[in-house]
Amino acid sequence: MQFDFKTLLIERPTDAILLLTLNRPAARNAINYTMMEELLFFWQTMHKNLKNIRCIIIIGKAPAFCAGADLKERLALNLSEWKSQHAILRKAMLSMLDCPIPIIAAVNGAAFGGGLELVLASDFAYAASTAIFSQSEVKIGIIPGALGTQHLPRAVGLNRAKELTFTGRSFSAEEACAWGLVNQICDEAILLKTVLTTAQHICDNAPLAIIAAKKTLNFTQNGISMGFDHELENYHAILTTKDREEGIRAFNEKRLPVFKGE
Repeated sequence: MQFDFKTLLIERPTDAILLLTLNRPAARNAINYTMMEELLFFWQTMHKNLKNIRCIIIIGKAPAFCAGADLKERLALNLSEWKSQHAILRKAMLSMLDCPIPIIAAVNGAAFGGGLELVLASDFAYAASTAIFSQSEVKIGIIPGALGTQHLPRAVGLNRAKELTFTGRSFSAEEACAWGLVNQICDEAILLKTVLTTAQHICDNAPLAIIAAKKTLNFTQNGISMGFDHELENYHAILTTKDREEGIRAFNEKRLPVFKGE
């Protein structure tokens, strides 16, 4: 089945492996409204309409994995439009969680905000040694809104997740690996080859057993969907603040924001 995407590139390195590339390199693969819609369509239809897929790899078109939300686009949105767009992203993330096929993130550059949340929503991740990460939403006056508050504590521990979320600081691939957020670090030149090798190991195993194992392992993380509802409740509350408006405006004006707690 052929897909005509504007922001995603779909390839089949082998019959059993699907390579999903975030394809907005000029915007560092930032997630705009079109990408939200296409990710939703992909996760809702992929495993139903593409036969024989046993593993999915997510990567970004160089020079980044994903810089997070497209804040240039969001600058022009009113509150109603912002919430409407985010509802699409919420459905896309829930559909990604429901995907029965193993998902590996190949983090080939910056994974900030929503980009980090895509990494965290994958089953596991490998990273290039040059990759850099940040749960950076508080720097622009919002909070994570794509499962970041749910997945990051499970990946790195609650106290570490609080530190990273409250400061919004960037951290390296070495730190991400030491904390358990990524499983392996590779030279960027061999990142995809390494991930493809692991994907092939998965594909060599019994597919129904893999699907059952993923479902059972995910069962240990019960509460994510309920936690996501709480995340979104607080996310929407923050959208009404003046600090959110200031954060997005400052980002686009390339200056430091002046937050007033309003």
